[in-house]
Amino acid sequence: MGTPALLPVQLLNRTILSISLRFGPKAKEVERFIKFAIVGVIGAVVDFGTLNLLQATILHPDAPHIDQKIALATGIAFTSAVVSNFVWNRYWTYPDSRTRRLRNQIVQFFIVNAIGLAFRLWFVQAGVDPLGHAGVDVLRSLGALSGTVEAPLMRRIGTNIAQFIAVWIVMFWNFFVNRYWTYSDVE
Repeated sequence: MGTPALLPVQLLNRTILSISLRFGPKAKEVERFIKFAIVGVIGAVVDFGTLNLLQATILHPDAPHIDQKIALATGIAFTSAVVSNFVWNRYWTYPDSRTRRLRNQIVQFFIVNAIGLAFRLWFVQAGVDPLGHAGVDVLRSLGALSGTVEAPLMRRIGTNIAQFIAVWIVMFWNFFVNRYWTYSDVE
């Protein structure tokens, strides 16, 4: 049946396979997409975990050099997540993609993710104010907010809404571009 450490992975693989088989001729792509999404969740945990660990230990976001510390912690967290996602995708989502050179694939994967990150940063920046106002309006209509809302709270609400939307857009971007460029050697 397998070693105890492999049982959760085997169960997950069987569950993913049973779901994807419902899609007929597209079953393999659906299986890959589900695995890619799971890897993305793992990457988000690595990204936020690394960021928060660094800011709680060696890169406190305080004076002096606040902007540099934040940028360094964010860059290290992003790079850690991309490396994690690449390894998971190369060996779990696309195990049949290893006919291509590792160096070429990781560069392609990093480029795709960097473009996704650039879009995410732009989208969040552009959406903070309008989505913050819309979010506050929705929360007010639900009775969750009343009275005056300070600008920092409105920006936090807008940032979270924009980030949520951007994560979904970038996930689809990353999946399709990586599928047909980085992992183009799989059938």
